[in-house]
This record gives sequence, structure tokens and C-alpha cells, in this order.
Amino acid sequence: MKEIPFNKPYLTGKEMHYIYQAVYSGKISGNGILTKKCNSFFEKRYGFKKALLTTSCTDALEMCAMLADIKSGDEVIIPSYTFVSTALAFVRQGAKIVFADSRTDHPGIDEDKIESLISSKTKAIVPVHYAGVACDMDKIMALADKYNLIVIEDAAQAVESYYKGKPLGSIGHLSAFSFHETKNINSGEGGLLVINDEKFIRRSEIIWEKGTNRAEFFRGEVNKYGWVDIGSSFLPSEIIAAYLYAQIENLEMIQNKRKFLWECYYNELRDLSLKGKIKVPFVPDYATNNGHMFYVICSTLEQRNSIITRLKENSILAVFHYISLHSSEYYAKYYSGCQLKMSDYYTDCLLRLPMYYELDETDIKRICKIIRDLLEE
Repeated sequence: MKEIPFNKPYLTGKEMHYIYQAVYSGKISGNGILTKKCNSFFEKRYGFKKALLTTSCTDALEMCAMLADIKSGDEVIIPSYTFVSTALAFVRQGAKIVFADSRTDHPGIDEDKIESLISSKTKAIVPVHYAGVACDMDKIMALADKYNLIVIEDAAQAVESYYKGKPLGSIGHLSAFSFHETKNINSGEGGLLVINDEKFIRRSEIIWEKGTNRAEFFRGEVNKYGWVDIGSSFLPSEIIAAYLYAQIENLEMIQNKRKFLWECYYNELRDLSLKGKIKVPFVPDYATNNGHMFYVICSTLEQRNSIITRLKENSILAVFHYISLHSSEYYAKYYSGCQLKMSDYYTDCLLRLPMYYELDETDIKRICKIIRDLLEE
């Protein structure tokens, strides 16, 4: 019986070619030719004012927290249903996390619940574009304007996704992307910081370069460089950039295949959704689908467990996703807000199905038949 893993990183075939180029270029420590090519690609394709490769999306979010000048006592609003990095970047700066609930029709942040969470201490809102599906950014940016807040898009899953024709990551003041091996395009680990507000550009390069003005020195803008601010070693090696460059050269091909697979899942499972057995993903009219993941929402935790078990018995790996951060072992002792009903619902009921480039329509039909047979027993 053919095993179907949850994820399998896609290789275009050019990764080793560019890694070879990087190694023999004599500069592999970072911010070399391939890093610059990757940064330029994202700036030109999506209109980002500045793009900087990082070693992870977590690093990009940590840079966002530094650029936003988050300090002890500041409050940052994020959805509870997200990965720990979304919160951790701001907790490290001393912020209090104010958790928002998810929407009833989608695991993303409930935009209509945000305003009630804003206080005089609120410094930033961090919407997460779950599954690459856009949050309602008009509502969020209007709140930011009204209360003078910084918006940081967690676009970890959102490469090549759009909101009303605008690329995700280009709308907030800052944003962060992930190129982890589970993402549409990957470099094993890797991330991208995006700066859309020009006032953050100079400092972003300094933080990226360990708190030094090294980038200005190499451009000939200063005659020496030194320690001028906080920072860390956020920039990746040229080997990571080389791997990623092979991926972005094939971005459209990868995207077309993943969106095709997503549609296969949707068409196969829509009948179960119409019968009320499970729910399939909802994509608002203002958003696009980038094929990052396909999930179903089960009726109960027990139903989800039974599907996982049945698939596993057939050599297929499906997984649940996040555990609400407000109820996590680390943060529960700090949380004093209200119950987050929808976040807890997705924690118990959301199930992610296998999604990777080499999956094919036959595999998806097999997966969906097993689910259908189980739920219609």
C-alpha cells in the first residue's frame, strides 16, 4: 500500500546547481548575490518597498517586534489560533499578548472583535492569513488608522495570495513570510521580512546586520561601520538563498499544481459538507486561495480522531493544527480574557489533509474515499 505523508518538500532540480554556485562564489555567509536576487524578486513581483531574507519567519517576526519598538507593558493583539512564533516574537520584547477569537466561517482572526480589545496600551495588531486566505485588511487598517497602531501581517502561509487584488504582505506596515519545508516554496528553513512603511527601512537593515550600519558602508554611504542599534544575526547564508532561488524560479508552476490539488479535494469532499458531515474551507470574495493547505472542520473531536486513525490505518498521515495559545501550558497562567469559543472549536475540530506538489489526483481520490466511507458507515 502506497504511503502518503502529510508533507514532502518539493525539489525543482536546480537547488544543487545554485548551491554549487553559492559555495564556489567565495561568499556563503549571507547577503551575497543570491540573497540579493531573492530580495529583488519579491520586491518586484509584489511591490514591497523593502524585502530582506531571514533565517526563519520567526526571525522576521522578531525583527518586526524590534522595528515596532515593542516594550514591556505594551499590548499586541493577535489571534489565539496561530503558531507560537506569532506571539513569541512580541513576548520576547516584554509585550502582553491580547488574544482575539477566530471567525465563525474561517480560522482567521475575527476582525469585528478586534476593536473591543484595543486599549491605551495597544501598540500593534498582528493578523494571521491562515491557510493563505486574507483577513479583511480594510477593517484592520481602518482600526490602525483610528488608534494609531502598527499592523504586522503574519503572512507565513500566504505567498502568492491576494486581498482585493493586493498581494498579502504588502498592506500592513510590516509583514513576515515563511519558507519552512511545509510551505508552498521552501528553503528548508527560511523567512522574509517585508517593510512597506519607508520609515522602517534604514533601521531594518541595521537590525538585520547585527545592529551595525554595515549595509550602508558597503553601498558607500558611510566611510566606516560600527554598532549603532540593537539587532541580531538574522540574515541567512547564501546556501539557503540558493535553495530558495531555485524554488521562486518555479513559483507559478508550483502554485498551479497546488491550486489544482486543492480543487480536487474540494470537489471530492463538497458532498460531505452539503450533508453536514464536515465543513470544507471557506474563501471570502475579497480573498484568493494559494493552495497552501487543505483542511476540513469535523463535527467533534471524536470524529476528527476517528478520521486520523482510519487514514493512518491506510498509511496516510493527516494532522490537527494549532492548540489555542491562550490555553497553552506557557501562557494560560497569564491569560485573563474571555472564552475564545471559535479558537477552541478549531483546536478540537480542524484536520489538515496531505498537501504537497508530488501528490496527484489519484491520491486525493483515495484519501477522500476513505473519509467518505467512514462518515457514511
